[in-house]
Order: sequence, then structure tokens, then C-alpha cells
Amino acid sequence: MPRIPIESNAVSSVGYDPRAKALDIEYAGGAIYRYAPVPDRVVWQLLRAPSKDRFVNARIRDAYPFRRIA
Repeated sequence: MPRIPIESNAVSSVGYDPRAKALDIEYAGGAIYRYAPVPDRVVWQLLRAPSKDRFVNARIRDAYPFRRIA
């Protein structure tokens, strides 16, 4: 899925597949993790969050099942 660059210290880019409710997060070190199922509203909150790092840590990282894809 295509990802968009994010201005953040820890997150390089994010991509979202609304059909699968899958959120891909590329971290600054190059690792890419897929979190699912993530509701659309959470993705929009992430994109609007003043601190993407804090949002990912508080609302996504331990809240949704994930797997490393790259």
C-alpha cells in the first residue's frame, strides 16, 4: 500500500488500507509494521496529532495486533 511521509522523529511514513483496516507504519529505523484492524477515525486522529510519536505510542502500538512486514 502507498505510504505518505510523516514529519516525526520516530515515524517516517504511514499508509492505510480502509478495506482491510490495515495501518502500515514505517519507523525511522526502516522497520515497517502493519497494525490491524485500525478504525478510520484513529488514522485521521494520527494524521492530525501534533506529536505523531506520542500518538503512536499511546493509541496504536500496544492497542492493535501487529506484525512486522519489512
